[in-house]
Amino acid sequence: MFPTIGHLIYYLFGINFTFPVQTLGLFVALSFLLSYIVFSSEFKRYEALGKIKAFTRNVVVGERASVAEIGINSILGFLLGFKAFGAMFNYTVFSANPQGYLLSLKGNLVMAILTGAVFGLWVYVDKKEKELEQPKVEVQTVHLYQLMGLIVFSVGFFGFIGAKLFDTVEHWSNFRYDPMGTLFNVRGFSYYGGLIFGALTYLYIGHKKGMKLVHLADIGSPGMMLAYGIGRIGCQLAGDGDWGIANNHPKPGFIPGWMWSFTYPHNAINAGLPIPDCAGNYCNQLVHGVYPTPFYEATICLLFFALMWVFRNKIIKPGFMFFLYLMLNGGERFLIELIRINPKYQIWGMNFTQAGYIGLLMVIGGLVGFVCLIIKTKKTGKLQPAT
Repeated sequence: MFPTIGHLIYYLFGINFTFPVQTLGLFVALSFLLSYIVFSSEFKRYEALGKIKAFTRNVVVGERASVAEIGINSILGFLLGFKAFGAMFNYTVFSANPQGYLLSLKGNLVMAILTGAVFGLWVYVDKKEKELEQPKVEVQTVHLYQLMGLIVFSVGFFGFIGAKLFDTVEHWSNFRYDPMGTLFNVRGFSYYGGLIFGALTYLYIGHKKGMKLVHLADIGSPGMMLAYGIGRIGCQLAGDGDWGIANNHPKPGFIPGWMWSFTYPHNAINAGLPIPDCAGNYCNQLVHGVYPTPFYEATICLLFFALMWVFRNKIIKPGFMFFLYLMLNGGERFLIELIRINPKYQIWGMNFTQAGYIGLLMVIGGLVGFVCLIIKTKKTGKLQPAT
């Protein structure tokens, strides 16, 4: 496994140097980047089809920098300088546990103050150069794809909160025993918590700008599927604990062994027993081979994304793409959870994991949505695109 990008580079190119960026973190960032591209493309396509429209807003031009603007930029600069320069000047400590360092109170206070001052001065000077004797109001046309920066930041922020909250609920016994340790555990995150909070944030922003929720849901579906698949690649490469139950069944002859049962050597969470003659931070592997479920999910979801992307121009009924996403992603996750190691809960006499129940609800929601589309189509007599 490759807990950091340095491990991956060494494996691929034989170049040995310390590069402490976490592999999982990089692929999460990559999933945001690629979904950004997919979302933007769909926004442009839907606008060209006339299903969504640009909007106008009034912008005040020529104002001097406000105290709030200077203050916010100074705070961002302070935080950046505190952690970035702290990591540079204490590289050994940072490289040993990058995530733990970033969530700690460690940093460089002097450089934080200097960087904060520079950021505050920067926005002040920039506004000063554009300042007018009499500020004026201009009408600005904004296309929805131009809001992607705001959407990505907001989705990431609230998605992070949702992922942590859902994971806390899933491991409630740990939270009751150690609340702070559970909340600030750098590895405890729930995908569906992030998805739900992030999706609600995305829908709220788009709806406030005059977009129909059904179009927003359709636009976001391919991007969400792609982001999930890319993120699962990171889970598999890093060995972050999202694997399956022990698999001691005989391997089918047509697939490599690691695709069937894998011990995740050098995994990112140091699970299992020490590897003989291994030195370093990541020297453990599982005692028994397990189902490599992140690999299964990455493969399935990327294929699903390809299917949705190829046929997106042929899907004209509003809601169809979203209901398809619910069926595909929910069904995939429900089945995968049958061989996952997550805690199980009993509801209505059935034992499933938290993600398993959510996946089941997604499938039911997709089925109900398709039934409603069929009924609506029969009433209208034909399948017509809606604006």
